[in-house]
Parts: sequence; structure tokens; C-alpha cells
Amino acid sequence: MDMIKRIGLFWLAGYWLAVPSFSQPGLERLPIWRASLAEQPKSDWLLGLVDARAGAYRSVDGRDIILCNGLVKRVFRLTPNVACTDFTNLVTGQQLLRTVAPEARITIGGHVFRIGGLEGVPERAYLLPTWVDGLKSGVGDFQIQSVRVGRIEPHTWPTRAEVLGWVDSVKDKEWKGRFGGLSRPSGITLSFDYGTADPEGRGLQVSIHYELHDGIPLIVKWMELRNPGVADVVIGNPVHELLALVEEESAVVGSPDQMKKQHGIYVETNYAFNNAMRYDISDQTTHWKTDSLYTSQVNYNYQTPCMLEVYPEKVTSVRLKPGEAYVSARTCELLMDGYDRERRGLAIRKMYRCIAPWVTENPVFMHLVSRNDDEVRRAVDQCVATGYEAVILSFGSHLNMEDTTRANLERWRLLAEYAHTRKVLIGGYSLFSSRRISDEDDVIDPVSGKPDAAAFFGHAPCMGSRWGLAYLAKLRGFFTYTGFDLFENDGPYPGDVCASRMHPGHEGLGDSQWRQMELQKGLYRWMLARGIYINAPDWYFLDGTHKIAIGYRETNFSLSRQQQRILNRQNIYDGTWEKTPSMSWGFVPLVRYQGGGPEAVLEPLSEHLEDYRELMVQYYGAGVQACYRGPRLFDTEETRAMVSATVSWYKKYRGILNADIIHLRRADGRDWDGILHVDPSRETCGLFMLYNPLDQPMTRTIRVPVYYTGLQQLAWVCQGEGPARALRVDRDYMVELTVHIPAKSHAWYRFRKQTP
Repeated sequence: MDMIKRIGLFWLAGYWLAVPSFSQPGLERLPIWRASLAEQPKSDWLLGLVDARAGAYRSVDGRDIILCNGLVKRVFRLTPNVACTDFTNLVTGQQLLRTVAPEARITIGGHVFRIGGLEGVPERAYLLPTWVDGLKSGVGDFQIQSVRVGRIEPHTWPTRAEVLGWVDSVKDKEWKGRFGGLSRPSGITLSFDYGTADPEGRGLQVSIHYELHDGIPLIVKWMELRNPGVADVVIGNPVHELLALVEEESAVVGSPDQMKKQHGIYVETNYAFNNAMRYDISDQTTHWKTDSLYTSQVNYNYQTPCMLEVYPEKVTSVRLKPGEAYVSARTCELLMDGYDRERRGLAIRKMYRCIAPWVTENPVFMHLVSRNDDEVRRAVDQCVATGYEAVILSFGSHLNMEDTTRANLERWRLLAEYAHTRKVLIGGYSLFSSRRISDEDDVIDPVSGKPDAAAFFGHAPCMGSRWGLAYLAKLRGFFTYTGFDLFENDGPYPGDVCASRMHPGHEGLGDSQWRQMELQKGLYRWMLARGIYINAPDWYFLDGTHKIAIGYRETNFSLSRQQQRILNRQNIYDGTWEKTPSMSWGFVPLVRYQGGGPEAVLEPLSEHLEDYRELMVQYYGAGVQACYRGPRLFDTEETRAMVSATVSWYKKYRGILNADIIHLRRADGRDWDGILHVDPSRETCGLFMLYNPLDQPMTRTIRVPVYYTGLQQLAWVCQGEGPARALRVDRDYMVELTVHIPAKSHAWYRFRKQTP
């Protein structure tokens, strides 16, 4: 039977729903694809000037579904089974696909099953459209049963101020501005539902989901496995993405590790941990493999890394009880249009703003070291006096979230109530991973069968142990009872595997990583839904966390303040290529941290006022919040006035200071260094921060790149709060600017579209 006749779709409440019926309207309900829909955009999507609306279309003959937003196009053949036959970067015109591959792959009962896919291509270096009609479905493969098309559901998480009733989420734009622009993703969803007649398939139901977002060349893919039967089903090695991509490098001799991977596509999933995200290697699920069937490749030993497979390699055995489901990691596939590091970073940063918009929240907080409740109240009062918006009780404070006694919970509820009456958020620190609990609760080494330093950090508890499950319950109970607003989770689950067969949270080694990941993510998702702000040193952004360390060596905060000033600016410069400013925190040791003497700390604050100011300016000037760790924010009226003035300056220009960074010159202690914030949607579309590490004032003439400000022909430039002057923007989108920077200090310049 023609597959197209077996796929029925009907329209209900704005969504396409699949029904296996002849009588319902079919794929003809989708608009017909036109070549003009794939025209190259006439403007740069990174400037937000492209009307790139995502849509789902059908081919004239009804055999294909096309996802397209004018920036990326992905085509799926539906008969005799689903296969991706076209994956085009419409910005560059580049075809990423060289041949077809299954949509996914799983193992059940020792048998490997392909989900979707077609066979019979005569050549694997390229794919001609005329070949597709002659391809066949593989015997025993999971077969397409229905198709669904809908709209992406926008994220609707609250800010904490909305939860507390301080603001109306619709009317109060000022509070939203304090925390950054909270964009809502929009676009198209496409789902394929599969089944198999093979008895070894155990009746498993499989769905493959896609999201195509508006305004960005981004597709998100994930897989869902459901057990509708009456018996358990054990699945192994679930691979939810396979793409046979055009090779990045054509090398006659070389191993996969020696050759370049596919740089036309950036791949990232929400299965990342242990601070794993890096620019060149995305995460633990991305695997570049060879294709031995690709016999026309240049490499003599068929070692070209040209097969992208996405899967968690340590998830080898997951038992699904009747009614249970396995949901894979979500794979983000972001298409790139070049090798420029800044442009690639801007694309990744826009991806985060699109799919994890909570990362744009950026409250001003202090890191309190407290010994008693009075010091907490004093810190809250100092936050009010200086404009700080939150206080986090740091490690070493007298807070213990794992103490579930009524007296402890009531104590912190009252302190939270005091902070809230003053409109200050309050939160605290909790350590999970790098600690030893017991032989019964720690992760078990799969080789020795013992808890002998089997974890990333030596000894660590298993999240699926009785202690780990209780830890999660205690945290939920603490936040529910006390009304705390921020959570700093040090050492969250870092990806440890555990061979224990006695822990109630996982069955054994094969599912231990996935089960623990889901437990950790579950906590963060629960907190996000309640507006709780989360600092965590691992990469859980796509599941609800807000900040991660910008990247630094902790012992450097035992060095002199002058050294810290240079090193901090290097850390800011290096740590914001792939992260927005609001996604990172830095560190300022008001008191002794891990060592060092009086030269390393700021206390007494009034005696080191200039260092205090410059450390604040370089962080706030980058849009990066730092952990100002100590018992107080000021000790004299002069100190209070300085802190208040600096915070007020940051708040005045918060929108542009939280915007993307263009990296101009890295700090080296020899000459000026600086960054340029850009946002073409703002009237103040650029803010240039410069620093002078030398003992004498400096004057420099700098060619400033203003392309990403959106400025053309003319730019109005103000030195600080000074008057504006017009400067010409040349054909290379450069502005020649003469700057003056005081000795051992900073300067800043604003770029405007029009004169004030």
C-alpha cells in the first residue's frame, strides 16, 4: 500500500495531528513547496534583520516533507520509509548530506534495529535526487506509521520576582529589563511515529521529533521510546541521530583523530556534564565515525570521519517497564557559514538565547560568608543600600540545606521573609559530588566493584543511591518550605557511572549514567519552573541552569590584586567566545580564599578602594557577575558610595552590557585591552570598554569593528556620559576612534544610531 495513503493528518486547535485513517485529509493540507522559499537571505540573520519564519511543506507529488526557514532546509522522503535526503545551508548554499542514513538505531534483545532509512544508493560520496525513487526500505527496520506537524511550545518559566508577586509579568517591563531580554522560541515541530512487525522489536513505539526555529539556522532532534506492552523491554545503545555528512578534510593518509571534523555544522546536546562544553569538541554524545561503504573517498584506509552519530556511549542497557518511556538527549544542529571564531561564537550564543532564554537573566548578587543570622540580615541591608539584588550564602557559611529539622527550616524561612520584605533575593550553596558519603552510597567502580576513587573527583555519592535520592528530596523540601530564590549547586552530577545493583535509582552499570542525569536534570527543571535561579559548575544550561564559572584557576585569587586585575580580564575575554556574559560568573576575594596574604584580598575595603572599583568595573563592564565573597559589601560611607555608583552605572546600561561581546584585544599588561558590546536592536547599539594596565595615561587611535552594531555610514560616539560626535563608518564597517585611558584604569565609549 502506498505509504502516503496510509498517513492521515487533520487540523485541530492549530496543530497537525496524525491519525491512521483514509477518510481524514492527508498531506495535501500542508502548503506546497516552492523553490523561492529557499532563496538565500538578503540580510544577515545574526543582525536579526531576516524574516526567517519556519514552515513545513509538502512536495508536489506528496512524497516529501520539507522543513525550511530560509536559512536551513531539511527534506524527508516518506515512502517506502522515512529518510533525510537533503540538508542544505541556505546561507552558503552548501549541501551537508552526501548520502542517506537511518533516522535512528537501537538494540533490543541483542538485535540491532534501524529506525527509518533507505537502502540501495549506488554511490556514497553524493546523492542524486533521481536515485531516491529507486531506494528500498530495509528488512526488519522500524517503519513509518504517522506524521505530526505543529508549533513549538514557547517556554513560560517565571522570574523569581513574578513568583513573589513583586511585579506583574505582563505590565512591569522594568524588572524584565533588570534580568535581560527573555525571548521566547518559536517555530515548527515535526514528528515521525514508527512501529515494527518484527517480534524481536517487542512492540516498542518509537517517535523521532524535530524542531525548526524561526530566525536561526537551527534544528533540534530527539527520540522517544515507549513501551505500551505488558512485559519489560530492555533497550541498549540508543543512537538518535545518524548523518552521513560531507567530509571536512580530504586527506589521503590520516586517522579520524588527525583529520578535521565537520565544521559546517555545530552539534550540541543537553547530555553534557563536568564542564564539558568546548568550542572544538561539543559534548559526550557527539561521535564522528568512518564509513567503510564509502569506497570512493580519498583516504586509502577509509578513515575519513564523515559519519555523525549522536548517542551516550555509556548508556548500554535501560529497562522500560510497561508504560515507561526513554527520552533521548536533545541534539541541537546549528549550521555555520564560515570559520571566523567571533561569528561562530555569536551563532552559538544566539542559539542559547533562543532555546534556553533563561540564561539571559543576570541578577546582581553578593557571595556572603556568614557565621550567624544577624550577619545575613546585615548583608541584606547592605544589598539594599548599594543596589544589589540578591545574596547567596557561600561555602563556609552557617547554612545547611540538608538539615531537615523544623528549627533549621523555620530559621531560614524567617531570614528569607526578611530579605523579601526588602525586595532582595536570597539563596545558598550546597555541595553534591566531590565528597564521600559511605560504601553503600558512593559510586561503585565497574572494574573493582568497590567505591575506591571511581568518580571523576575521586570519591562521590551516586545520585541514584538512597542518600542521593534523599539529598534531592531534602533540597526540594528546603526550597519549598523556606521560599529561597537562588541555588548554588557545587559539584552537581558530573557523569559518574556506577556498577552498584543495590541502588534504588538505577538498575546497574548500563543505565546508571542516564538515570542519574535524569535525576539531576529533574531537580533543575523543578527549580526553573518555580523561578529559582541556579548557579552550577557543570553544563546544564539546556535543562534550567543559568550560570557556570567563566573559567579560572582558583589559586590565582591568592595572587596580588594587580595580577588578579589582568588575569580576570583574560578570563573574561577567553570565557565569552561561546557563552553570553550572563552565562558566566567570576570571582572577587573580599576576604582570604585559598591562600595569599593581605596583597590578595580587598578587606579592609576602604583601604583598597581603587582596586575594588576596578575589579567591579571590569566584571560589570563585561556584563559578567562576580562572586564578591566576604562578610560585607562596604565598611565606610565612602566605600558604600563607590559600590552604589558602580552598580547604578551597570544598571543604567544593563541592556547593552549584557549584550554580545566582540573581542578586540586580550589583556597582556603591555598595552590597552578591551571588548565591544553590540546589539543592533538598541539605540545604544555598542559600548566599548577599554583598560590601561600601565602606570601612565595612554592615547590610542583604534579601528573599531562596528558591523554587529548594525551601524552604517555614520556612528554617533560618546566618551562616557559626554557629548556625541559623528564618525564615519568605512566600507569595512570600521570606525577610527581616538581614545584616552587613565593610568591603571579604564574608559568607555558609547555608540549610538542617532545623536542624543
